[in-house]
Amino acid sequence: MLPLSLTRYLHLPFPYPNRVPMTQAPPKPPSPSLEREASFQLLFHEHPLPMWVVDAESLAFLVVNEVAVAKYGYSLAEFLAMKMDDLAEPEELLPTAAVPATAGAGASAAWRHTAKDGSVLHVESTWHEIVFAGRDAVLVLSIDRTAQRHAEEQNREQAKLLNLASDAIIVRDLDQRLIFWNQGATRLYGWTSEEVCGGRTLDFFVREKLQIMEAEVELLRKGVWTGQLTHRSKEGREVIVNSRWTLVRDEYGAPQSVLVIDTDITETKKLESQFLRAQRLESIGTLASGIAHDLNNILSPILMATNILRRTVTGAEEEKVIKIIEGSAERGAGIVKQVLTFARGAEGERVLLQPKHLISELAKIMAQTFPRNIDIQTNLPTDLWTVLGDATQLHQILLNLCVNARDAMSDAGTITISAENVDIDAHFASMNPGAQLGSHVALRVADTGSGMTPETMEKIFDPFFTTKEVGKGTGLGLATVIGIVKSHGGFLTLQSVVGVGTTFSVFIPASRDAEVAKKEDEAAVANGNGELILVVDDEAPIREALVGTLTAHGYRAYTAEDGTDALALYFQRRGEISVVLTDLSMGQMDGIALVRALRKIDPAVRVIVSSGHFQKENVTVLQGLGVEVMLEKPYTADKLRRAIRKVLETKNPAVPAGK
Repeated sequence: MLPLSLTRYLHLPFPYPNRVPMTQAPPKPPSPSLEREASFQLLFHEHPLPMWVVDAESLAFLVVNEVAVAKYGYSLAEFLAMKMDDLAEPEELLPTAAVPATAGAGASAAWRHTAKDGSVLHVESTWHEIVFAGRDAVLVLSIDRTAQRHAEEQNREQAKLLNLASDAIIVRDLDQRLIFWNQGATRLYGWTSEEVCGGRTLDFFVREKLQIMEAEVELLRKGVWTGQLTHRSKEGREVIVNSRWTLVRDEYGAPQSVLVIDTDITETKKLESQFLRAQRLESIGTLASGIAHDLNNILSPILMATNILRRTVTGAEEEKVIKIIEGSAERGAGIVKQVLTFARGAEGERVLLQPKHLISELAKIMAQTFPRNIDIQTNLPTDLWTVLGDATQLHQILLNLCVNARDAMSDAGTITISAENVDIDAHFASMNPGAQLGSHVALRVADTGSGMTPETMEKIFDPFFTTKEVGKGTGLGLATVIGIVKSHGGFLTLQSVVGVGTTFSVFIPASRDAEVAKKEDEAAVANGNGELILVVDDEAPIREALVGTLTAHGYRAYTAEDGTDALALYFQRRGEISVVLTDLSMGQMDGIALVRALRKIDPAVRVIVSSGHFQKENVTVLQGLGVEVMLEKPYTADKLRRAIRKVLETKNPAVPAGK
């Protein structure tokens, strides 16, 4: 309630006090009551905020100050013909009517008013119960909160937009205390706004405190800072961000806060690292191709020479030595292929093979090279099916799995390599993505090592992922394994229990045509009948070995050191030469250029191209030139003879039209 000394004057018409000219005699001093009346009139009409007196029951306006008239646009007469409800928005009529009944001295309420021009005002009104002209009334004072409300709505809209941003947007003070934290920051770091606001960044996601301190110094000096930071998330994972800091100043130019925008580049950095590794591998592949060519040129005459030696020796000891030489050369050629497969993804030759021979050979190597405290066991059935595959690549699969098994056992343990025949049915195929129905040979490598967690099992086939120490693993072993398995039309399964061990099972489609293939492979190849073979190679040992092998099997041979010599020789004796056997990589004129030139002289020329390493683009070009037979070095005398017979039996070979 207002003091009675003031409320008793509210029924007066509230005129302004008359101004007295200075030339008149000073009036008599007013009585104290008249002074209070004039003061209250001045307070009511000159108050900077709208004020009304309304009837407590009907809410009709009884008195209105001039600020309210100016603020709302209604005249004094219009106000006195209105009720308080007429100012309120329609949905706010009920709470407005209820206010006087519940209001005490100084009660307040927030509501919306409508001015005469239709504009909406957000106001906060203070209510005072008074007695006016002998009846209950309410003195209302209103504060316009429209600008504040619009600012709050704008802030909320801006906050919504900031929360939609994918970047982490953070505001902190100069003491590292967090003021604002958007949803992008929550998605990136894991903490919610309620968890972090009020706390310090150093207590949450910041990991490199020294770097933060150095950046803070530069920020205060320049006003901005940009750099790469490594933070941590709530779960403890590493988060790499591009961070941009902006110093926010107050109206006087003093540093007030810091706006931080963090962009997550964790995956980008991983991809960048993988890209750099891939570039290194590409360089290794280029180097490996050159090495493969040179090594295969070295191994080729050795393999062909063993065939010649075998025809001249009769003793068992000499034959044993020849087998050792031949086996070592073939193994060296296999190692070269394995390097190319790893570095360049080269496709090897698919032949019918028996997996248990690979396993037996691998077990011998492991027994000689693995630590003595690791027990190597094999379990192989006698009737194991054959598979159509690349022996070197399948050997690489088993070797990688066995090396991983060895590394999983820090102390003693057992590695078991087994194989079995498996018929994949629809139920099994439905539980294993990539599985095909039909007969398969399952190759298993089991260890008694440390095992793997489910989280690790989900990542082990990703390129460059490794659980080994830096320098002890590339993270490419299992990625290579899965690639080879898929290229063979197979699939792989994995079972692992922490503390118990791990079992990898590789399923390769089986081939039931073993006997037919074996008979075809063992079919005798007829010797030559004096056909003339033009041998083109820039390696003298290879030319000599080829001449010896061809002569020993009923052929005649001319040789040329490069493509230009071969072209001249063929031009002179093209009626005599039956087949041109040329190397692919030569100095003066390579094999592709030679074939093109030969086709122009004689479109029906029969050509065999050999190389230590065939790249896919070269194979495509040669096939376009009509070359159907290609020999990959090193090759045996038997492969050479079969290739020659195949070319000689081809009728009317010619380059396709337009080549």
